[in-house]
Amino acid sequence: MPRIASPPAPPALGPRPQLEVRDLELVLSLAAAGSTAGAASAMHITQSAVSRALAQAEERVGARLFERAARGVTPTAAGERLIAGAGVVLAQLRELEREVAAPAAATTRVRLVCECYTAYRWLPSTMASLRRTLPRLEVELAVEHTQDPVGALVRGDIDVALLTSASLPSAREGGGALVERPLFSDEVVFVISTAHPLAARGLLTRDHLRKSPLITSHTPPAEARWFVSTVFGRRKPRLERLLFPLTEAVIDAARAGMGIAILSEWIADGYLGGGDLMVKRLSSGPLRRPWRIACRRASACVADSLIAALQSSAPRLTARAG
Repeated sequence: MPRIASPPAPPALGPRPQLEVRDLELVLSLAAAGSTAGAASAMHITQSAVSRALAQAEERVGARLFERAARGVTPTAAGERLIAGAGVVLAQLRELEREVAAPAAATTRVRLVCECYTAYRWLPSTMASLRRTLPRLEVELAVEHTQDPVGALVRGDIDVALLTSASLPSAREGGGALVERPLFSDEVVFVISTAHPLAARGLLTRDHLRKSPLITSHTPPAEARWFVSTVFGRRKPRLERLLFPLTEAVIDAARAGMGIAILSEWIADGYLGGGDLMVKRLSSGPLRRPWRIACRRASACVADSLIAALQSSAPRLTARAG
């Protein structure tokens, strides 16, 4: 009589991971907020609970993940590596849960726009990475709504928007169907020629910005107001501005020594390899611009996947200041 074949042995699972899902959510919240207070607000827990959870996560992983300072928290090299992978792992876990619950689910299509044009430098590659991770999700960039992303959300022309300065309307004004969540922060930096008189300065002051022409593109009024109020406070100085329609023109004007260019870190990083430009920061500290993700309530689950992908994939400028 032939023998009945034994069932195959189950695959070896290997050592159990020490980190938990809540640890991954914690590091992403800290990276987005830049402080334990901000992370506590986003996670709806107390600041002391965030501090304890961070200490426990560091003990589990066996490495320090964030440097603590009075201004907030900054990821260490180990923390950066964990942040880069945490969003992907969470997004894959959410997708696995959806597939288990509805294995025959149809592809979800989402129209997305970004208020700040600088994101279009890196957003397409991030979306391509997201498609590999979440094959049932298709994201279309609706660049025609860049000038009025909130209006497009209210009208239903788009599903998701990445915002920097625009505010959502009240429920009475049509905003009841919209929700928003914190995403991450990028840094606004100052680019000058290596021959500029301020090139030898380690950091720039508000006085330097008052006395030098500031070179920018045609930014939305809300973003211009955010810059002035964040840098100068309530006292609005008279500033000399040189406006150019294209980023290349802003860069060339800075290269020619015409003033100080104001750019997102993501844009500046692509122009620093020639040795004739340098990045400067303010003596008062990094100028961080908060990003938010807003969506229609029906797209909230999709927004969760986008948040995870963007928090782990958005580029960061490494210390290249002059």
